[in-house]
Amino acid sequence: MSADRLNLLNFSLPRIRLLHLSWVAFFISFALWFSHAPLMGHLRDVFDLTGEQVKALLILNVALTIPARVVIGSLVDRFGPRRVFSTLLMSAALPCWAFALSNSFEQLAISRLLLGFVGASFVVGIRLISEWFPAREVGLAEGIYAGWGNFGAFASYVTLPSLALFFGGEDGWRWAVASTGFISFLYGLFFMWRARNTPAGASYFKPKKASALEVSNRRDLFFYIGASLPLYIALYIIVWRLGPAGFRLYDNSTQAIFIVAVSLLAAIQLSQIWQVNRERWQQSAPEQDSYPFKQVAILNLSYFITFGSELAVNSMLPLFFLDTFSEVTPVTAGLLASAFAFTNLVARPGGGWLSDRIGRKKSLTILFCGLLMGFVLLSQINSGWPVLLAMAATMVCSCFIQGGGGAIFATVPLIKRRLTGQISGMVGAYGNAGAVVFLTALTFVDASTFFLVIAACATAVLVAVQFLDEPKGHIAEVDEDGRVQLIEVS
Repeated sequence: MSADRLNLLNFSLPRIRLLHLSWVAFFISFALWFSHAPLMGHLRDVFDLTGEQVKALLILNVALTIPARVVIGSLVDRFGPRRVFSTLLMSAALPCWAFALSNSFEQLAISRLLLGFVGASFVVGIRLISEWFPAREVGLAEGIYAGWGNFGAFASYVTLPSLALFFGGEDGWRWAVASTGFISFLYGLFFMWRARNTPAGASYFKPKKASALEVSNRRDLFFYIGASLPLYIALYIIVWRLGPAGFRLYDNSTQAIFIVAVSLLAAIQLSQIWQVNRERWQQSAPEQDSYPFKQVAILNLSYFITFGSELAVNSMLPLFFLDTFSEVTPVTAGLLASAFAFTNLVARPGGGWLSDRIGRKKSLTILFCGLLMGFVLLSQINSGWPVLLAMAATMVCSCFIQGGGGAIFATVPLIKRRLTGQISGMVGAYGNAGAVVFLTALTFVDASTFFLVIAACATAVLVAVQFLDEPKGHIAEVDEDGRVQLIEVS
């Protein structure tokens, strides 16, 4: 890829302006989503929170992101990224302000639960970027969007404690958190004004029905139903972890209500899958309208490993450094662990670029091999290692994790254009489900075994990646006037 094809400083190009507009939107949404994390120590003192309540808040913050990514993906395909991203940024300010005004643990919990929806913002930009960049550039562009946007969480860690001190007083933390909501609301208005769904003259392809993914045949219908079930299993795990057997956030009766609610949500989703695809029971879709659902399933599993392990390791790494090395202080442990997330700036765009350069399947294979070896290496860290060498090992492993995420979403837009939002939503939800599963596993094993568990799962997914079809030629879509348009994917 030549450098002039994606010159990020060439603001005269509409697609470059759109890319910067999008990653900043995602950056703000992530800063808003994780605005509580750097202030959690202060909140624990102010509200006299127990250790179990702190852990519960961390889980609640990501709980709704699993179904939200599926829902937002459908909305993006139906209404377009411009309206959905703007609305999400503006509406997320409300639970953010509610969190800032909270006076009890219950209010903190409800507002953090609702803020999980802003974590679904990632899905919106995947569809938007794919509309503006050709296949030869889409991997790098998606990687920049995701990698630079994810850095919003790091920005919260760096700026919000200082901002709270700047405002000062007992309510300094409230003003710091509320300010992220204010920025999000204003940028939502700006995004609505400046963003466009497609380049001038291009068609925005919409699904025939957006309540569930359209599949191509009876076999893929069964495949789709089976692939949907793990997302609800992850929700059941969350309900269990927050209940009497876990963090004791609620009693048995309330837990039973939540179990019924998740079951109803699953039943509604499965019903929608059938309603959208019941024609496929008798007849397969026309060849030009078909795509293999196995592509989606393989990418689901791949993101389960990459983003799932990223969130899980980010959560446990400071404590891992603190427990492993006696000379490390809590502050130093946080700084060492932050290096794991810092690689996002380069590694995720790098994974997308590699995918553009050498192919989707080959790049995923290489990155998963590195990820696998990286986690095996992490499992060997002990107190005899130099601290800086341990940090370097985590950064190398992180590069393969983030690069794998970039390669995955370099492939997602090349499966079926009009379904890109829904596919992104499902793949993204699998990433959150992976975090739930891995963090749950961590409660039963030590850190070394935890790393090996991820490595074992990565080995299985590496095998699955070998069945991925390299996107070739064109995919066909029908515009609003009934004309067939061909979109290049290789």
